Amino acid sequence: MQVAVISGKGGTGKSSITAALASLSQNIVLVDCDVDASNLYLLFNSTHEEEYAFVGGEKAVIDYNRCTHCGLCMVYCRFDAIVTENGKIKIKEVFCDGCHLCSRICPEKAIAMIEEKNSKYFAGSFRHGKMVYGRLAPGEENTGLLVNKVREKAKQIAKFQRIETILLDGPPGIGCPVMSTITGVDKLLLVTEPSLSGIHDMERMLAVAKHFNIETKIIINKYDLHTELSEQIEQKAKAWDATVIAKIPYEPLFVKAMIQQQSIVEFAPDSPSARIIASIYDTVLLH
Repeated sequence: MQVAVISGKGGTGKSSITAALASLSQNIVLVDCDVDASNLYLLFNSTHEEEYAFVGGEKAVIDYNRCTHCGLCMVYCRFDAIVTENGKIKIKEVFCDGCHLCSRICPEKAIAMIEEKNSKYFAGSFRHGKMVYGRLAPGEENTGLLVNKVREKAKQIAKFQRIETILLDGPPGIGCPVMSTITGVDKLLLVTEPSLSGIHDMERMLAVAKHFNIETKIIINKYDLHTELSEQIEQKAKAWDATVIAKIPYEPLFVKAMIQQQSIVEFAPDSPSARIIASIYDTVLLH
């Protein structure tokens, strides 16, 4: 069974809740699909047993033995990635889109395209099972493809280790990385918060989940910070035929637990939030 925890926006507490759910299992594959800003490996201090390079695209490189600094490549570059400094042509790697145009028009054939291999994905162990995560290098793209690679590795590990449950911590938003995270999963846990942006992004995510026909349950985190908006969330959830299965109060213990590199169910197992998350685990991951 694959369960993805998503949010539609950042800052809802999605990763904290995912970590707590993972801590309640003794044999799980935890997957951090937020490859732009993975952090669960820091919380759980996971081991690095396997490491793989990810080719996220290509970048242009100048052969200065051939380059005459004519500037033709700079004229045609639509991404402002080619500049002159002290009369010398240079390429800004962060701006380069890897489109190949400069290499094709260079009269001296002085520009070559090379693969970008700075991004990586890792597999290892943590105290509750196995973990897989990716780290996209700054400026590199194809985030969705890296998420796919991470998920493929997680499936391989689950099959080899005979682990039944894969828990995915999705990236925020509803873009390509999120689509790559939720495609083919069995269940979605949608974490939201009582704010106007939280409600708006929850509805966007519910529309996506409905399109893919994925069973979705809603968790309202920090619900007591604005009870009226929390009530609105429940009303809108009903309109989408979705169910709010839990309301977690604002709890400073989440931060204290993170400082100790623990989830809240490890740090304060008897706290109200930990007990609620245990109920979510029983409802979603055990059934």
